[in-house]
Amino acid sequence: MIYTEQLEGAMRRALRLAANGPATGVNPQVGCVLLNADGAIVAEGWHRGSGTPHAEVDALSKVTQGSNIGAGSNSGAGGLTAVVTLEPCNHTGRTGPCALALIEAGVSRVVYAVNDPGDASAGGAQRLREAGVEVEAGLLASEAEEFLRPWLTSLRLGRPFITVKWASTLDGRAAAPDGSSQWITGAAARQRVHEQRAASDAILVGTGTVIADDPSMTARSDGGDLLPEQPLPVVIGERAIPGTAKLWDHPRGVLESGTRDLDAVLAWLFEQGIRRAFVEGGPTLASAFIAAGLVDEYLIYIAPMLLGGPRLAITDLGIGTIADARRLDITGIERLGGDLLVTARPTGSS
Repeated sequence: MIYTEQLEGAMRRALRLAANGPATGVNPQVGCVLLNADGAIVAEGWHRGSGTPHAEVDALSKVTQGSNIGAGSNSGAGGLTAVVTLEPCNHTGRTGPCALALIEAGVSRVVYAVNDPGDASAGGAQRLREAGVEVEAGLLASEAEEFLRPWLTSLRLGRPFITVKWASTLDGRAAAPDGSSQWITGAAARQRVHEQRAASDAILVGTGTVIADDPSMTARSDGGDLLPEQPLPVVIGERAIPGTAKLWDHPRGVLESGTRDLDAVLAWLFEQGIRRAFVEGGPTLASAFIAAGLVDEYLIYIAPMLLGGPRLAITDLGIGTIADARRLDITGIERLGGDLLVTARPTGSS
């Protein structure tokens, strides 16, 4: 399908608007732009988090200037085109279905980028068509898929989107032979890690790391203050963590899984509304996620030093021959002070 430059421009604007919303939480980041018959922007909106108006309703409220959205075409939205980054939802949760809001507002055409994969929320496009609204899907789909990748992956797989992070030397060591590891990377890299923690719903760590290192697992500014968003610490393992562990003082509290069954843990976290999980629990836990094929994104910090010795950043993955190597696509390389951040994903993943 061929789209006009005006529609493509509106969708790019909607994607920029979507980025204003929170990256964490159950709901996706969604943006909406309303166009008149001439292709001019009449109103725009985005979703600001769970319990707040969805992007479509946010945009419609600006057209109606506070009047009832259910007032039909007289509301001021009659004949408009809605350009939305995600298929309008078709369910009632803490807010009503966006598909119905668009129908009742009198919108005549809806153009969206990607389908909603949710079992409960999908079906908005069909509902709109049944109401006589013209619906087109797929505008800038690849850009929207990439933007929504963590949320879409989580919904499609029924588990959190998993990011595994580690810091190592150029020769792949996470610590010196005596176990010391502070600090392999510099201040800029460490601050980026804190920002990435804050962009996650949960931070996963193994019991061994908690017992050995007693980490706080908070997200802090470069001045040491707590950032506004904090990930929920989840300790994976069968052993209980000490009562004196710093994690008990975490502002979000701490959850203990009581099991090493990663599939069970991730299914439970998904049920709790966790959509993005940050694995920062040492070589054993990182290797377990990799070996199980549960990693969606790798963040690998590399420091310009050599340590040698046995303390590798990744342990045995059960790979016996080069043909079975877990191959990655590098999606980004960034210099942070004297260190490098390599971002990668499994080859073939969307």
